[in-house]
Amino acid sequence: MDLQSELLKSIWYAFTSLDVEQSGKVSKSQLKVLSHNLYTALNIPHDPVALEEHFKDNNNGPVSNQGYMPYLNKYILAKATEGTFNKETFDELCWTLTSKKNFKPSTQQRLCSQKDCFKLFCLFNLLSEDRYPLVIIQPELEYLLKKICSTMSLEWDGTLLEELLSQNVDLQDGMSVWEFLEHLSAGQLLHVECKEAFSLAVDEVFMEMYHNTIKKGYLLKKGHVRRNWQERWFVLKPSSLTYFVGEDLKEKKGEILLEENCVVENLPDKEGRRCLFCVKTYIRTYEMSASNLKQRVDWVQAIQTVLRLRAEGKSSLHQELKLSRRKQRETFQRSHSNNSEPIADEVSQHSASEQQGETERLEQHIENIIQKQREVEAKHKEEEKQEREKQQTVQRDLERQLEETKEAKERMTTTLTEMEKEVQQQKKRIHELELTQLKLEEALNAQIHARLEEDQVRLELERQLAEEQNARLEEDRVRRELERQLAEEQKKLAELLLLQSQLETPAFKIQDDTPTATRPINQQPEESSQHNTEEALIHESTSTGVPPSIQQPQESSQHNMERELMSQSTSTQMMKHWTIQLNRLMKPIAPGDKGEHLPVKPTCPRQGQALTSTEFIAKVQTGVGQEKGNGYNLAPPEEEEE
Repeated sequence: MDLQSELLKSIWYAFTSLDVEQSGKVSKSQLKVLSHNLYTALNIPHDPVALEEHFKDNNNGPVSNQGYMPYLNKYILAKATEGTFNKETFDELCWTLTSKKNFKPSTQQRLCSQKDCFKLFCLFNLLSEDRYPLVIIQPELEYLLKKICSTMSLEWDGTLLEELLSQNVDLQDGMSVWEFLEHLSAGQLLHVECKEAFSLAVDEVFMEMYHNTIKKGYLLKKGHVRRNWQERWFVLKPSSLTYFVGEDLKEKKGEILLEENCVVENLPDKEGRRCLFCVKTYIRTYEMSASNLKQRVDWVQAIQTVLRLRAEGKSSLHQELKLSRRKQRETFQRSHSNNSEPIADEVSQHSASEQQGETERLEQHIENIIQKQREVEAKHKEEEKQEREKQQTVQRDLERQLEETKEAKERMTTTLTEMEKEVQQQKKRIHELELTQLKLEEALNAQIHARLEEDQVRLELERQLAEEQNARLEEDRVRRELERQLAEEQKKLAELLLLQSQLETPAFKIQDDTPTATRPINQQPEESSQHNTEEALIHESTSTGVPPSIQQPQESSQHNMERELMSQSTSTQMMKHWTIQLNRLMKPIAPGDKGEHLPVKPTCPRQGQALTSTEFIAKVQTGVGQEKGNGYNLAPPEEEEE
């Protein structure tokens, strides 16, 4: 069956769905909408002018199927090219238009879902007869049901179909798609316990028959560049062998175009791989490895079948199988008619006396034919049973291998999970160790900084201690120097006192010889001024009658002694003042140590404290002036004593 005939079946359903009154005619506006949708689905440029010109004589009424067919063949079907559009999308458009009117699922629990019904609709069109209205006959229906049952690994029971046909005599000539979907969904054609298994079986049969998928499965393929083996999902179609990353067909890795000059061959085991075969094309050679010998045989036979179809110029395996089954039915019907015609002639020619015997022989002949047919069917069933048992054995092996694979996968998943947990724990531990390391480094840096600061403080303290020690040494040196000077001054003072005692001895003797009348003059208070003292001395010298030659040396010696005493006391006071000032200067100044400063009275001498440098100089200058103006003073003023 060519492409136009396949498309015309779906278009017929869409056209009849628009015929609401079931008059065989559709309005022109509805045909415009249908044509526009067909143009879009078939990826054909839309030509609205051609539709207007074709139906310009039919503006007064609706257009029949015969009137629409010329336009459909000329402007739509003739322009449709295989490979330029998605046939499943086209059939889904027609199914959407016709299912709204004709398919009304009941509210009860049904076997077929909406997607399953669409796929069964496409399979029905593929196996239906090439006459309208479209129906499927009993052999093709049995073929489809057996295909679904074998996919579910179930044995098909034909009693349900026989009971349905015996109850509905009208269904013996053929069953429409709506009747087929209704009886199948109601469970009147198959015993199905699991809806999910039925949906998977319908999907697999749909992929095999509708999409011309001859075989599919996993194979190991050797790379062309890296020369390594990778597992790929292969899909064999009448024109190509396509391989993908997985069963979802999302990532296509390559395609092998199967031409007439392609060759498929078995290869010996090598590189640790078994069940090898290759596909040689004009460009390169593809090496593949099957899981076992049976899989390799199946793949090699399937590829050889595709190459044979390509050599014969055929594009669909199931179409060829359908034509083959139709030819077998026609041959059987012709042989049955040829066998029945001679029997009828013989019965008519025999006499009435021989009619009963001939009838018995005819019945015996028919019985023999039926018996032979039964034997053939039994043999065929036995072969099918053996084949089914083989398939079941293979399926059990595959299931066992699948279970083992699942168990290995679960073990591997468990192992990976444990390893991931361990890795997470190790990562957590490493993270904790890194944090601990950072904390230790921070503590170490802080300790290093603290130690450096301690070293700096220690160095500073050592420097201050060294300065204090130097200051103390300097202070000790100054003190020793002052003590030495003080000792020298005391030695000088002792010498002066000794000299004074030596000088005072004759003077006292002279004074003892003076009269007592002159004594009150010498006992005047020491608080009198220097001028009065000199006058008293002069008066004493004159009154005593001592000769001037003796009195003058005594006066000069006393004057020198008093001057020496005055300078000695001055130097002593200055030394004490310098010592006090030096002690004050050498005392370390503590932070925040601020002494209270008493107010200084410049006119009043300090009581019990040392004089400042300015006061000391002023006092010395005053004493020197008095010495020059008034002579000498026997004792220093009381303000200068400590």
